[in-house]
Formats: sequence, structure tokens, C-alpha cells
Amino acid sequence: MNLASLFDFSWVTNASAWIGLLTLVALEIVLGIDNIVFISILAGKLPADQQPKARKMGLVLAVIPRILLLLALPFVLRLTEPVLFLPFADPNEAGQKLGLSVQDLIVIVGGLFLLAKATHEIHGKLEGDEHTQAAGAGGKGGVTYSSVLVQIMLLNIVFSLDSIVTAIGMIPPEQVMVMVLSVLIATAVMAVAVNAVSAFVEKHPTVKMLALSFLLLIGTTLIIEGFHAHIPKGYVYFAMAFSVFVELLNIKVRKPKGVPSRPVVLREPRA
Repeated sequence: MNLASLFDFSWVTNASAWIGLLTLVALEIVLGIDNIVFISILAGKLPADQQPKARKMGLVLAVIPRILLLLALPFVLRLTEPVLFLPFADPNEAGQKLGLSVQDLIVIVGGLFLLAKATHEIHGKLEGDEHTQAAGAGGKGGVTYSSVLVQIMLLNIVFSLDSIVTAIGMIPPEQVMVMVLSVLIATAVMAVAVNAVSAFVEKHPTVKMLALSFLLLIGTTLIIEGFHAHIPKGYVYFAMAFSVFVELLNIKVRKPKGVPSRPVVLREPRA
């Protein structure tokens, strides 16, 4: 990428660029919901004093790969070229074999990782050992700060590709600074909200299970899209928003005035 385009601010006088910036910020925040949910659940397994730091560091790890990929747009665009052909018809190309690119493979692996991680977490919370060992020096059930950050970093690579592909489709490649600013602004907004979201998820176990179910949904969506079967994200996020709305109503109904709520305590699985 030409570095001159990074410091080209001629777009400031372009109204369409500002519209694109605002649109991208909104999309980055929506796409970042996946990240916040994943970071909140993983950070919740650490000791209370490490959780806020892990959440903020998780968001930093979400920003770094996005900006690096934006600065390497030619490389990212090459990742879309097929490298593996399967003996199946491509749903988007009549009469063509299904060709998977490096980007597709990364997305599929990321989706499988999300499915495995969410399933493991759900099983651990509901069917885990009732007599868990005392937490070691690293955190609950032996979970360490570094292991949480590694998991966040690995999945952020998948989320970053999804985010960058969306940005490339909306903003001309020469306006890289618009994309970078959208990522930074959206991350700042998420940094303000992440602790409140995490506290709410930790306080309500049913919301935590719902969040884990969202990870299953997102993982399944990533795998399907990796095989070129497009699922409109509006459908996915509407389903998630509607589920959250119903759960908020349930929380309200289950909490009579003046009566403290006593949510079920989920188990903490062993490492």
C-alpha cells in the first residue's frame, strides 16, 4: 500500500467519505458485539481484579490486527483467490467447482473454533465437576491471564477479516484513513461499554447461556459463509436482538418489586 494514501486527508472535504465513516463506525460496533460477548465470557473466568484489564487488553488485541490488515490491503485482497477446490458446485458460480481461498479457510477454522469453545463452555457451566478444584495462582480453575489473551487474539484474526472485507466493500482503497478511524472510534465506544456488558452477563446466568448460544450461532454462520453460502447478517443480528429483548422481559418478570433475585449459580469447569 502507498503510505501517502494513509496520510491523505483530502477526503475530509468529501461528504460521501463522512457518510461512509459514520456507516462503518455503526457496522464496526454491530460486528464488535461478537467480540464483546467472547471477551466478556473469557475474561469472566479470571480473578475479579484481572477481569477489567483483560477486557481492555482484549479490545486492544481486536484493534491491532484490523489496522495491520488495513495497512496491508493488497495482501488481504490476494487472500480471496482460491487455493483449494472441492468437488462440489459453488452456490454463487453456476457450473463452477467450489474454490476455497485462504480467507475462506481461516473463517471456517474460526467458526469451528467458536463452535468447540462455546460447546465446551456450555457443558462446563451445566455439567461440569460439582467439586471443582480450588483456583490456582492463575485464576479460576487454573485459567491464566495469558491463555485468555491468546484465545482472544486467535479469534480476533477471524473477526478482523470479516470486518476488513466489509470495509473494503464500502470505502475506496485510497481512503484507508477513513477505515482506520472507523475502527478506532468503534473500539473506543466498545471500550466504554465492555465492562457494563460483562457485569450484566456475569450477574445473569441465563444471559451468559444466551451469549454462549450466540457464539454457536455465529460459529455456524462463519462455517456456512466459508463455503460461499451467504447468510444476510441482518437476519442473524435481528435474531440475536430479539432473543435479548425476550430475555430482558423474562428478567423483569422474574424479579418482583422488593424481592431480591436469586439466579442459578453456574459451575466453573476445571482447566
